[in-house]
Amino acid sequence: MCWYLLKRVVSSAVVLGSVSLATYALVLITPGDPAETILRERLNSQPSDQEVSQFRAEHGLEEPFHVQYANWLGNAVSGDLGQSYFHGRAVRELIAAHLPATIELAVAAMIVALVISVPAGIVSAVYRQTSLDYISQAGALFGVSVPNFWFGYLLIILVALPLNAIPTSGAGSAAHLVLPAVTLGTGLAAVITRLLRASLLETLEEPYVRTARSKGLYERVVVYRHALRSALIPVVTVIGLQFAYVLNGAVIVEAVFNRPGLGTLLVDAVFARDYPVVQGVVLVTAVLFVVTNFLVDLSYRYLDPRIDLEASA
Repeated sequence: MCWYLLKRVVSSAVVLGSVSLATYALVLITPGDPAETILRERLNSQPSDQEVSQFRAEHGLEEPFHVQYANWLGNAVSGDLGQSYFHGRAVRELIAAHLPATIELAVAAMIVALVISVPAGIVSAVYRQTSLDYISQAGALFGVSVPNFWFGYLLIILVALPLNAIPTSGAGSAAHLVLPAVTLGTGLAAVITRLLRASLLETLEEPYVRTARSKGLYERVVVYRHALRSALIPVVTVIGLQFAYVLNGAVIVEAVFNRPGLGTLLVDAVFARDYPVVQGVVLVTAVLFVVTNFLVDLSYRYLDPRIDLEASA
């Protein structure tokens, strides 16, 4: 396990370094001068050449690319993600202020997805080629096919506005989570439902499952105690990746419902050319993605002790 952890730390460091380097390069080649853009917003007028040059000198924008990146990376390793050009605050403070809203949305969406997908996937597999199976597959197809932003607006028009009881924007209470969580959760549920059905159908044909049935065990015992645990291994992988995806912004859904999460912060920073915020948000979300994948790998040993983590690393 120690050797496995060491290899994961090294590989994670390589991934994060590559992500930070690519992000830094893409940010710098983005059209537009951050000094001019931010000063125009601050002054509400066109800044002079002297003001632009002074801004660039103060923030090290005149340094060569490798010098800028080396300075930023050295500070980032020590936990300093820099200062926001636009807000004038530490980037880590901005991220800390917006991260809870994104985590709340991710957790709520995953709960919605699991509540829908696990029963639907099991029923679809156990009662395959019946009306229940067809209904479950049709619902999964709808969830996969419908774009999140369209479904979000549909919920606002058909549910929130007629009822006039569910908030359609902002954050701060459980009610504000309902529409965004359902919007994200239905799409995740569709993916998980289809995968769980396929995995469970394959597992139900395994010899050890037939042996359990031959012993006279109840079908629910065969399904839940013997087949489901093995069938969940590929599902856990998808759940981890989908959860990481939600954590990595859910930009569109946060924009639709005007939630103050990391996605909104990132979009605003891109338009404002606030490079330190863009780099900080991407790095933090990459860390969350790496950590989530690591936890998913560890969960394999719980679901199936036969799996050798060091061999699969």
